[in-house]
Amino acid sequence: MSVSKKPLLNLFDITMIVIGLVIGMGIFRTASDSARASITPNVFFISWVVGGFVALCGALTYAEIGSRYPITGGYYKIFATCYHPSIAFAINCIILISNASSLSGVALIGSEYISQVIFSHPPSDLVRSLIAMSAIILFYGINLLGLRMSSTTQNILMLIKISMILLIISALFFPTDHTLNLTFIPKGDFTIMDYIKSFGVALVAVSFTYGGYQQTINFGEEVKNPQKNLPRGIFIGIVVIILLYLSVSFAYYKVIGFEELKNAKGIAALVAERMFGPAGKFAFSLLLFIAVLAYVNVLLLSNPRVMFAMSEDGILPKSFSKKDEKRDVLTVSLTVYALLSVVILFFADTFDKILSFTIFLDSIGMAFSAATIFIIRKKTKHLDKTQIYTMRFFPLMPIVFISAYLFVAISITIDKPQTALIGSAVLAAFLVLFFVTKKSRRTSDN
Repeated sequence: MSVSKKPLLNLFDITMIVIGLVIGMGIFRTASDSARASITPNVFFISWVVGGFVALCGALTYAEIGSRYPITGGYYKIFATCYHPSIAFAINCIILISNASSLSGVALIGSEYISQVIFSHPPSDLVRSLIAMSAIILFYGINLLGLRMSSTTQNILMLIKISMILLIISALFFPTDHTLNLTFIPKGDFTIMDYIKSFGVALVAVSFTYGGYQQTINFGEEVKNPQKNLPRGIFIGIVVIILLYLSVSFAYYKVIGFEELKNAKGIAALVAERMFGPAGKFAFSLLLFIAVLAYVNVLLLSNPRVMFAMSEDGILPKSFSKKDEKRDVLTVSLTVYALLSVVILFFADTFDKILSFTIFLDSIGMAFSAATIFIIRKKTKHLDKTQIYTMRFFPLMPIVFISAYLFVAISITIDKPQTALIGSAVLAAFLVLFFVTKKSRRTSDN
């Protein structure tokens, strides 16, 4: 009897997966943050190009890790394989907190847009935060009922995002009163260190927008002819994303103007208003809020399952694997994850605060996870001449990627030392928690 083989992903499939993983909701908000950090428009645009190159290095690094160590949904498992259990526990926990922060940040993006529809004047940060909390609580309740988002809804979400991106890019063909002035020499006296600091802070927002490619780690064993298709698919996908992001950023710059872009709220809706008037702004704000709600629901669906898997492996307490069998709901994991998101919103009620906190934690997780390539390569030397994917220019690409994220972490530390301190304290707390719980387990066993 013949054994049926699982269908493999071709070049087009992996390219679309990369694009789908990366393009989220950030591009409708973070251009404002990166512009505010940039001394000149050139720093603004260069940060988007460099961010894309770093993403390419990271995606290829994770692709090889996934090819050498193929595991289902195993992004978090590589830490346990390569590092001490305490490091694996602490890093995995801060990644979950980082994901909860991302959910909070995306919910705030949605609240900024829907606020323009609800209120005649811009509401306070507290009001926007409460709207974001309400969205999280609403979908927490829906998930408790056991409802699941269908693939049709996901396809609609992606179509909305792509349509809005293309609509914004089409603004490049509309007339504008703004003078395009890409100058390398800004007014005022700036030192090299001023440029480096400006670029570093701008790269923080860009890094958030390019995130998601690390999930390529899950597809190493599922790609047809991985030696060729995996790097090609990742390269094509990242290049497409860079072109889209640069086009959207240039459209913001052209329509809104660089100075206004720095402090604008709901930048995508502003572009729609300049193109189609108040009706365009209303429709765009409403559509984007719907897309954000769907994205919030996806994160509430996926991350508790990661917590469940960590509980099954003994990384988190067994209570996190508790499930309502009737409704197929991970009650404890879902509740803890939703609560984390709300607590983060309560203490960091602006997108800027959440962005820095998220990227600081991500920088630690990304640097540690990418560094596993050096360990995994040694452990899997026997696979070198097989059909697995092996990146070119090793070890340059992972070194560039790790260095870039260390640079981002340092930039956040210099720009927002309190945020870096809190992030470091969270990491240290999880390390302590690991040894405390380990000691208590030994005591109970005796």
